Amino acid sequence: MQQAADFLAESDVLAAVLATLPEASWARPTQFKGWSVNEIIVHLHFWNQMAHDTLTAPQRFQDMAKIMAPAVAAHAMRPVENAAITARGRDLFAQWQGLYRQMATQWAGVDPKLRLPWMGPDMSARSSMTARQMETWAHGQAVFDLLGQTRPESDRIRNIVVLGVNTFAWSHQVQGLPVPAHMPQLQLQAPSGAIWQFGAPESGDLVSGSAVEFAQVVTQTRALGDTALQLRGAVAQTWLAQAQCFAGPPEAPPPPGARFAQKLPKSH
Repeated sequence: MQQAADFLAESDVLAAVLATLPEASWARPTQFKGWSVNEIIVHLHFWNQMAHDTLTAPQRFQDMAKIMAPAVAAHAMRPVENAAITARGRDLFAQWQGLYRQMATQWAGVDPKLRLPWMGPDMSARSSMTARQMETWAHGQAVFDLLGQTRPESDRIRNIVVLGVNTFAWSHQVQGLPVPAHMPQLQLQAPSGAIWQFGAPESGDLVSGSAVEFAQVVTQTRALGDTALQLRGAVAQTWLAQAQCFAGPPEAPPPPGARFAQKLPKSH
């Protein structure tokens, strides 16, 4: 399953910047809801474990899912995650890295179509791995921004772009909006320079520009107005103004200017 290798590569890119992070910096707040680096990795590690348990320890997953269900509904996941994952800093890093590497090995040979339980409807193993890559990439953006670094991107981001395309209807439904009959046509430039096309040309609506920026918008790591994406048509405008490729209650995208790569003070 290629998505397992892509999840590993995505996690390794984030691990590369965390490997040399001073212990004190793990408590620094990021632009993502003020979460610290510790809180971001706790969140990723917790949900990696939940996903892995659906494959390797389904009863443990079901037991934790019963605890998590009311917390998810109440937007109060942090206390449950923090109680389950108590390591911080370098110890947290080691646990997170050990698990994601183990997952990549064990999931590589799994049938991508295997159905697995989740907090809502069941999902395929391929979708589960794609979700883990997406979460790692999206939450990792806050770490790169905090450190003033530009993340090296690759065409594995296509998995996240496809997730954004596949959640076109969901992005409307979660906001209580009617789903348009046709998705806009997409013409997106991959990190390699390739052009990826999706959607319906007959819709008359168009989204064009960077595949990375499209992924940033559908994961809500950047405001639409902070990208160079070009939109044509009301459906394109409505969709990307509130796109949400992840499950859960409706989330408001960040306001313009709220999330960016911070400039580090010059050393003397």
